Amino acid sequence: FAHASHVVQSVRKLLSRIVAPKIDWEKASTDYQQYDQKAMHDFTFGITSDPITQFACIFAALIHDVDHAGVPNTTLIKEKREIAVHYKNKSVAEQNSIDLGWSLLFEPRYADLRACIYSNQHELDRFRQLVVNSIIATDIMDGDQKQMRNARWHKAFFENGGNAQAHAHTAINASRFHLAPQGHTQVNRKATIVIEHIIQASDIAHTMQHWHIYLKWNEKLFDEIYKAHLAGRVDKDPSDNWYEGELGFYDNYIIPLAKKLKECGVFGVSSDEYLNYAQANRMEWAMRGQEVVKGYLAKYDRS
Repeated sequence: FAHASHVVQSVRKLLSRIVAPKIDWEKASTDYQQYDQKAMHDFTFGITSDPITQFACIFAALIHDVDHAGVPNTTLIKEKREIAVHYKNKSVAEQNSIDLGWSLLFEPRYADLRACIYSNQHELDRFRQLVVNSIIATDIMDGDQKQMRNARWHKAFFENGGNAQAHAHTAINASRFHLAPQGHTQVNRKATIVIEHIIQASDIAHTMQHWHIYLKWNEKLFDEIYKAHLAGRVDKDPSDNWYEGELGFYDNYIIPLAKKLKECGVFGVSSDEYLNYAQANRMEWAMRGQEVVKGYLAKYDRS
C-alpha cells in the first residue's frame, strides 16, 4: 500500500502540472480567441478537461500492483504459476491486478463510488479502457509492448513535428476550422501516450526525486528481490549486478522517460525538475552506489 500511495501522489502531481500553451492572446486574432477554450482542451489532449480520464489515472495507480507476488513476471512464468497460465504469459502480474482491482470496484459497498465515476455504459467502457491501458503500460519489461509504445510515440510526436509551441497553434487551428476526425484521432493518440508516460514515470517516481527518497525505495526493491533470491525464486543474486543495473536503468529507461515528459510539451518547467533529479541521482549513484549495495548486503544477508 505504501508504494501504491506513492504512485497515486506522483500521478496526481503530474496531472496538476499539465499547463496551457504560451500564446500571446493580445496579438492573436479575434477568431483565434473565440476558440481558445477548445484549443486549451486540445493542447492538453483533453486530459485536463476530462474528469473520467483523470480519475482513471488515479484509480490505475492505486490498483496497479494489487496482489503483487514480489517477483517479476519472468519468475511467475518460469514457475508455471496458475495466473501465468491463465494470462498466457503476457503481462501476468498487471492483468491479475486489473482483474482483482476491477472486481473490488464492483463490490456492493462501492455502488456510490461507481455512480460518481460513470452514468452509462459508454462512460464505463471508456473508464475501463483507460485503466487497462494505464496498468499494462507499467509492464516495461515486455519487449513487444515497448516496441509498440515507441512506435506510437514517434508517430504522434515526431512524424508531424514534436515542437510543443507549434502544437499549441495546431490545436487552435483545429478548433477554429473544425478539423476532420483524423485530427481528433491524433489528439486521442497523444492523450493515450501521455497517460502511459504519466503512470510509468509515477511508478518509478522515486528515481526522479530527492536522493534520499530514491534510496529509500531502491532499498525496499532490493530487499524484495533479495528475499525472493534467498527463497530460491530468483536465480541470480541481485547484489551481483545491482550497481551496474541501476546505471543501465537510468541510461536506458529513466532519463529517456524524463526527456519524453519534456518532449510531449504539456508539463512546462516541471518536466525539467524530473530530468534534473534523474540526472543528479544517476551521478550520485555512480559515485556512491557500490558502497550503498555493500550496506544493503550487510543489512539483509542471512548467510
